[in-house]
Amino acid sequence: MSRLAKDLTSINDLDREDVEALLQLGLDMKAHPGKYAGALSGRTMALLFEKPSLRTRVTFETGVFQMGGYGIYLAPGDIGLGTRESVPDAARNLSRWLDVIVARTFSHQVITDLARFATIPVVNALSDDEHPCQALADLLTLYERWKDLSEVRIAYVGDGNNVCNSLLLLCAMVGTSMAVATPAGYDPPERFVEQARQLAARSGAEILITTDPEEAVRGSQAVYTDVWASMGREEEAEKRRKIFSAYQVNARLMKQAGPQALFLHCLPAHRGEEVTDEVMDSPQSVVFDQAENRLHIQKAVLYRLMGKPGA
Repeated sequence: MSRLAKDLTSINDLDREDVEALLQLGLDMKAHPGKYAGALSGRTMALLFEKPSLRTRVTFETGVFQMGGYGIYLAPGDIGLGTRESVPDAARNLSRWLDVIVARTFSHQVITDLARFATIPVVNALSDDEHPCQALADLLTLYERWKDLSEVRIAYVGDGNNVCNSLLLLCAMVGTSMAVATPAGYDPPERFVEQARQLAARSGAEILITTDPEEAVRGSQAVYTDVWASMGREEEAEKRRKIFSAYQVNARLMKQAGPQALFLHCLPAHRGEEVTDEVMDSPQSVVFDQAENRLHIQKAVLYRLMGKPGA
């Protein structure tokens, strides 16, 4: 891979060649898991988490185990980043014992500081700014159905959060068009939008930012949403329910995209809020394919970061 030499802290650590290689490797690992059974034999991974997790923790632990390695889960109270021990010192210590740090944090600066001071790879398993592993799993889910991702248009409806940020950068990089519909004031940060537009100018993708969910969804092959109040913003939940009520993905909105459009959600879902049961449980829903693909794409990331030279 051309740029994924040490860390995956952000989509910015990748280029188009990296993404295409990861997608192809992820599909191969999904089809032939035994082929990679001993690829990370003797390697140890730390899961350094400040936030709760189901999919991320289970898929990373399972993935490293399936390749012969071992995972150690470090809960928020085990280290106390920035309180009991500084981030640089934690990174230096973990580098002496382990082969990779997978970190889920609030501040994105913690991720970048871990990568700066660690001598081993650091993977962003979610920060307030980005969720690159989720975005890669989302693209893998689409890649299974459309090998040419330039033929795909994704509509993201809801909060312009970390998942939206990573999706914008990733889609723009590989030529997948993306429309984002959010209430005014809840759109993705301008720095992500501007960078996505720069990437899209090179890849041929189209980027649309709007407040109209129907405009975003119309003509899309995939409709994506996420919770309206991300982790760390739970105190805003009631206020956001009122503001975001018109952004629910329901059968009426899905019809704007057409009968073949897929529905995506990174989970966990608040059924009855950002999405209805009718859509979540419909044949169009691929949310559990997405969840499964977290395992395969993260195995691909770990393999490329920790595998044997030339892997």
